[in-house]
Amino acid sequence: MKILVLVKQVPDTWGERSLDSVTGALIRTTGEQVIDEIDERALEVALQYKDATNAEVVAVTMGPARAIDVLRKSLAMGADSGIHLVDDSLAGSDLGWTARALAGVIALDGFDLVIAGNESTDGRGGVIPAMIAEHLGVPNATFLDTVTIAPNSVAGERATDYGTVDVSASLPAVISITERSAEPRFPSFRGILGAKKKPVKTISLSDLQLDSEPSRSLVHSTSKRPPHSAGTKVIDAGDAGMQLAKFLADNRLI
Repeated sequence: MKILVLVKQVPDTWGERSLDSVTGALIRTTGEQVIDEIDERALEVALQYKDATNAEVVAVTMGPARAIDVLRKSLAMGADSGIHLVDDSLAGSDLGWTARALAGVIALDGFDLVIAGNESTDGRGGVIPAMIAEHLGVPNATFLDTVTIAPNSVAGERATDYGTVDVSASLPAVISITERSAEPRFPSFRGILGAKKKPVKTISLSDLQLDSEPSRSLVHSTSKRPPHSAGTKVIDAGDAGMQLAKFLADNRLI
């Protein structure tokens, strides 16, 4: 079985993040850039199946040249190879074009199963896996808390507002997982050394032979988050409950 795992380089969530005041795009040239935490979990789901079988795991990323770091991290964790879609014209691509480009890479390389995180920590669109499945014409099972992979199918549990739902799909398929899924492993010293010898294929937009130019979202204005202000103090003089109720009502919280 061939499993492709989508991984993305994002700004460290523990660092300061800011937007370009002119373009509205997230500034990615400062601060530490890391593999998205949810993608590490997606990779772990694939690696656990690989540990028990002879599955091939391929890490796939779309991003600038420096994004190869997330592929190296994926290889150190245990992926067999990596694919890097890198092209300056893809910078700032919207959700639709990102899904189209990634689907092109996946179709070009071939797959049995694609695993992704449910949403990235920088964009938080939450729709890329389903859009990729639509482009590929295969089933998708998204937002899975648990995953069970079989030779010809994949299944899992999805939480809803009313309980949980058991879902399944025949392969080939695309799935996305949540933070409730597998806890990612740490790369071993042997894995880090071995990652340097594993192959990474570089693909450009021209290799995909798509028939139009990338589309981008336009940001018309940006503003900085206001600084935190002191909270409202409630001094209990026998009417604290009324004060709290009024505060919540005035702020439309109840």
